[in-house]
Amino acid sequence: MAMASRTGRRTGFHAARLGRGLLVAAAVLGLGGTAQAAKDRLVVGMPVEPTGLDPTVAAPVSIGQVTWQNVYQGLTRVDRHGKVQPQLASGWTVSPDGLVYTFTLRDGVAFHDGTPFNAAAAKFSLDRARGADSTNPQKPYFEPIASVDAPDAKTLVVTLKRPVSDLTYRLGMPAAVMVASNSADANRTTPVGTGPFRFKAWAKGDRVELERFADYWDKAHAPALAQVTFRFLADPQAQAAALRAGDVDAFPEFSAPEIYTDFQKDKKFSTVVGNTELKMVAGMNNARKPFNDVRVRKALMMAVDRKALVEGAWSGFGTPIGSHYTPNDPGFVDTTGVLPYDPAKAKALLAQAGYPNGFTFTLKTPQMAYLSRSGEVLQAMLADVGVTVKIEPTEFPAKWVQEVFKDKAYDMTVMTHAEPLDIDIYARPNYYFNYNSPKFNAAYTAAATATDDAARTKAIGEAQRILAEEVPALFLFVMPKLGVWSAKVEGMWESEPVPSNDLTEVRWRD
Repeated sequence: MAMASRTGRRTGFHAARLGRGLLVAAAVLGLGGTAQAAKDRLVVGMPVEPTGLDPTVAAPVSIGQVTWQNVYQGLTRVDRHGKVQPQLASGWTVSPDGLVYTFTLRDGVAFHDGTPFNAAAAKFSLDRARGADSTNPQKPYFEPIASVDAPDAKTLVVTLKRPVSDLTYRLGMPAAVMVASNSADANRTTPVGTGPFRFKAWAKGDRVELERFADYWDKAHAPALAQVTFRFLADPQAQAAALRAGDVDAFPEFSAPEIYTDFQKDKKFSTVVGNTELKMVAGMNNARKPFNDVRVRKALMMAVDRKALVEGAWSGFGTPIGSHYTPNDPGFVDTTGVLPYDPAKAKALLAQAGYPNGFTFTLKTPQMAYLSRSGEVLQAMLADVGVTVKIEPTEFPAKWVQEVFKDKAYDMTVMTHAEPLDIDIYARPNYYFNYNSPKFNAAYTAAATATDDAARTKAIGEAQRILAEEVPALFLFVMPKLGVWSAKVEGMWESEPVPSNDLTEVRWRD
């Protein structure tokens, strides 16, 4: 599971509050010089600091947003348009039955410490990800692998238990990057990869520094930047102040939509509203009463005005969804009309389920501003149909991960799921929703094992419709990527098919 950890909107900002934000930025960043002074250096702002620097052992998306494609690379990669491209594998063939993938690996690739990248390293990486002791956040994606063989240094053979329709896509994700056996254990704090930048320093609570790797294998695409610094600023006003002061050159995921329009009017900045995979859902514990009754779940969904929620939680930036799938995903079906906003029908369904006077439950809300605000809007909407929501602020990630994700000790929670094409979580046994639907499992399995695009599209459409009808979670909206960066910076990703900050093609404009 990859869960987003964004800091979000705060209402009622006044001039005095802005002044405090400027002081915060001054204290944190040390205003005085500007990041733009050096045209081969870039300072990138992020709202959340990663808990570690190895995306193959932990779930928070902020890990990949620092390291994926910058430090680490995979056999394949997903480009800025969401398309699969070769990377450390120059190509591959697939057997007619879809069970054997033979990858040809590139010559002359080395890890940052000089260790050669070869088929043995690739086999180690995949076996580690799928091993019994693996803590890989996407371990289920590696489960279909029956064996990994390295017949020679440049050939890797992956044999599957069953066909997997999107294997090369999955191998391009942060959780599937290649690591070396001699450095893997230390990657959490001192990452070693094959990418265009190598790790320089991590000042916890402040920044991560990367520097250009002089011996990078892909000479034709060597980065223009000599140094990259990721700065961590949770407060939206501090983010804005740092951008305006020039102490941060780019904030790819700006956290204050209510003041985003101010940057859109300022010609010193480029502002881009892009697509993401960040699906906001209100997950319900389907094993607990009353959420084990599909009539209750449907009623709650019909009590939510998704367009009003987008306006209230994210200043109108966002796209309503009806299942766990985004408009930029292959085979997307708009299912928002399956259970449209209808408070009268919601009340009738609640009465039919035995709750004519509603009921009371607890909503565990991670302590991130945009999730807290979303919880408050949901609370008001559900009150309109007689349902009382008690909001319990929950520290994220530690407390939320333990109580909700691991222990499943909750009624409802609100969270953004960031992993691309992660509709499979509803087929996973013991996932935190406690949802088990043979109907959905069959549809998802048909999509996952399809050997042609038409069959996959049909099956994945059916899977989306089942989720929309059975409502294991309240499907709310897809968050946009509100990008702000200096107008002199080019090459930033406008959309986010993978949660990332790929800086390979970023440069300062002359």
